[in-house]
Amino acid sequence: MSKKIIAVNAGPRKGWNTDTLITEAAKGAESAGATVEKFDLFRLERYTGCISCFGCKREQNKGHCVCRDGLTEVLDAIRESDGLIIGSPNYLGEMTASFRALYERLVFQNLTYNRETPCCNQRPIPVLLIMTSNAPDTAYMNLLQNYQRTLSGFVGPTELLVSGDTLQLKDYSKMDWPWSIFDPEAKTLRHETVFPQECKKAYEMGAALVTKMQV
Repeated sequence: MSKKIIAVNAGPRKGWNTDTLITEAAKGAESAGATVEKFDLFRLERYTGCISCFGCKREQNKGHCVCRDGLTEVLDAIRESDGLIIGSPNYLGEMTASFRALYERLVFQNLTYNRETPCCNQRPIPVLLIMTSNAPDTAYMNLLQNYQRTLSGFVGPTELLVSGDTLQLKDYSKMDWPWSIFDPEAKTLRHETVFPQECKKAYEMGAALVTKMQV
């Protein structure tokens, strides 16, 4: 029976940097024999982050977010999966609000507030966390490493893939005022030379994710 991976795009732009890297990682996972189901958070029915109802802290709901909305099918799918690929662009020094909403509910449902067993997740799965940014690759490593630690503790062992200095537009000259902090030619050159290497790495990391799954 093939393993199943959930791929989640927490960015709004289909076919651009984040979506492309997630797609390549998913292809890599499929090449290693896994099946992949993909969710685009910006195209789901309405949802929120954690509403602090504490329903997941009751014994009968342990490890299950009880809030029913557009994220429910994503959380259910992740819970039944063998691995997770999730990616987000960086907005104003953070992941998107959509990423945060899923992250809050994915993690908090497994948090017990018990010192002896702080996490009730008895089925950890490997995670590939992807972030894209128009800042340099190293600009937000502290942020990413914090997410990595938390996801590793409450979802499963987490690997990181960062794509920085990304191309945001096909033609920067069409903006109503100059985006003068960027060098469009350098952005385009990087997108044509470095980004394909990052896509290859995403593919390889997606394939490697399958080998890390529980037997």
